[in-house]
Amino acid sequence: MKVVFCWSGMSGYMAACWRALARVQEVDTSLFVLWWSMPWAKSVTDGLPDFHRINQKESMDGAFIEDSVAQLKPDVVVLCGWSAPAFSRLPFCERLRDVKFVMGMDTPWRGGWRQKLARLRIGRLVDRMDAVFVASERAWQYARHLGVPEAKIHRGVYGVDCLTFRPVYDQRLALEGGWPRRFLFVGRYDDEKGIDVLLESYKRYCSMVSDPWPLACCGSGPWAERIAQAEGVRDLGFVQPGDLGAVFAKHGVFVLASRYEPWGVVIAEATAAGLPVICTESCGASIDLVRSLYNGMTVATGDAHGLARAMLWMHENHARLPEMGLRSQQRASAYSAEAWAERWAYVFHELCP
Repeated sequence: MKVVFCWSGMSGYMAACWRALARVQEVDTSLFVLWWSMPWAKSVTDGLPDFHRINQKESMDGAFIEDSVAQLKPDVVVLCGWSAPAFSRLPFCERLRDVKFVMGMDTPWRGGWRQKLARLRIGRLVDRMDAVFVASERAWQYARHLGVPEAKIHRGVYGVDCLTFRPVYDQRLALEGGWPRRFLFVGRYDDEKGIDVLLESYKRYCSMVSDPWPLACCGSGPWAERIAQAEGVRDLGFVQPGDLGAVFAKHGVFVLASRYEPWGVVIAEATAAGLPVICTESCGASIDLVRSLYNGMTVATGDAHGLARAMLWMHENHARLPEMGLRSQQRASAYSAEAWAERWAYVFHELCP
C-alpha cells in the first residue's frame, strides 16, 4: 500500500510517528513536508522514508505538487488540514480521482461565526475525505459541524516519541537532591502562548514564597527580551527535538499558559517524560492528558492568579510530584508514536482492504 503524507510543517514528534509507521509491514510511506521557517536540525529527518522537503516557492506551485504526488501512484493521500492551497487541490485532480483521501485536523470547535460558516468555504473538500483524524474532543465536535459523519472520524492525529522520553523519569529521580524544584515552559514566545500571563503568574507566585523555584523557558519569538529580563526566569532559547529530553530531566513541573492551543503536543511530550503539568483550559490536550491534583492542574485561560496558585500548590506539595509524574507517563502511553502508527495503519487498511 502506497501512502503519501502532505504535511504543513516539520516537527520532532511527527518524525517519530512517521518512523514508526515506516516499520509497519505493507505500508510504503512518502512524505511531502512544507519546511522553511523553524530552524530544525537536519538530523530530525534521519531515518524518514522517501522524504521531500517543499520550499516556499514550490508550495505555491500547484502543478508541481500535483505532478510530484501523482507520479508516486498512491493508494492513500493524507492532508494536514486545509491551510495549504497546493495540497487542498489534490483531492480534485483527475489523476488522483481513484485515490483515498485522509485529513488530519486539530482545530477545536469554538462556536464563532467564522467556524459556523466554514462549511460554505471548505465543505466540498471535507466531503471528498474518506477519513478524518482529529486531535481532541473539541476537534471532533468541529468535524461534526463541518458535516463529517461519525463513521469517518478517528481520534489521534498526533503521537509523540514516548520511547525517547520514557527514561527521563528515572533520570530525574536519580538526580542529586531528588526531584527538581524548577518550572519549565516550552513553546513559541508569543501572545498566543500567553507569555505575558506566564510571567505575571510567576511574579505573583514568587511573592507568595520565600524560596521560589526558578522558571526556564525554551523557544523563540517576540517575547524573548521580556523573558530574559524577568527576575528568576532563564531563557534557554530554541531547543532541538533531540535535546528536549535532557531539558525535561532537569525540571520538576511543566507549565503552559496558552490562550489558544488546538491540542498541545508539548503537553504529551512533557507527560511522556513523567512531568506533572499545569496548563490552561484552552489546551485541547488538557482533556486527554491532564487531571487536576492527579497528574497536574488545569486553570482558567488568562487567569494569572489561578496559575500562580497552581504553581504554589506544586511548590507546597513537592513530595507528591514523583507520583504525579508517573501518572503522567501512564496517560501519555496511549499517544506513543507506535500507538499512532497502529491507529493510522488500521484506517489505511480499512480504506484499501
